[in-house]
Amino acid sequence: MPRSLHKDICDKIRFSKLYKKYAQSLSNILLYKYGELLNPSDKVQEAFIKLWENCAKIKPEAVKSYLYTTAKNMMLNEVKHQKVVLKYQLVKPKDYTNESPEFVLRKKEFLKRYERALSGLNEEERVAFLLNKVDGKTHKEVAEILGITKKVAEHRIYGALNKLKAKLEELNRK
Repeated sequence: MPRSLHKDICDKIRFSKLYKKYAQSLSNILLYKYGELLNPSDKVQEAFIKLWENCAKIKPEAVKSYLYTTAKNMMLNEVKHQKVVLKYQLVKPKDYTNESPEFVLRKKEFLKRYERALSGLNEEERVAFLLNKVDGKTHKEVAEILGITKKVAEHRIYGALNKLKAKLEELNRK
């Protein structure tokens, strides 16, 4: 990251740039690790509030680490406080569709199997895979976000993909 972005994080314009750079990615990581039940976007907002409150104390090069650590700790505290098993929230489907009932049923069944297969991956593979395939992050970006080498990121992504392919025959079609 260019140093100019971090010169003075107490500057509103620079702080806004930091928010634009990290907020979505951080929110996605928390969502992948903990699910949406614990409101990861709220924790991201709270982490940025803490950053703003402590902006004079945080070294510019430590901003990313501070945000990620703060948000992760907030999620862990929420998990302890709630003591709830994370579940996917059900979204009420629309009442109409142009798709055949058979297609809708097959789609729902596939999504359930896909969610089960995703939850069967270990956390490291799941997070790396979702960052790459859902967020469109490159292997290098995934490695930087997770603090691992590019080779390890590639190994996790391809390992997850192979496990998903083994469980979901639809992914093997070309």
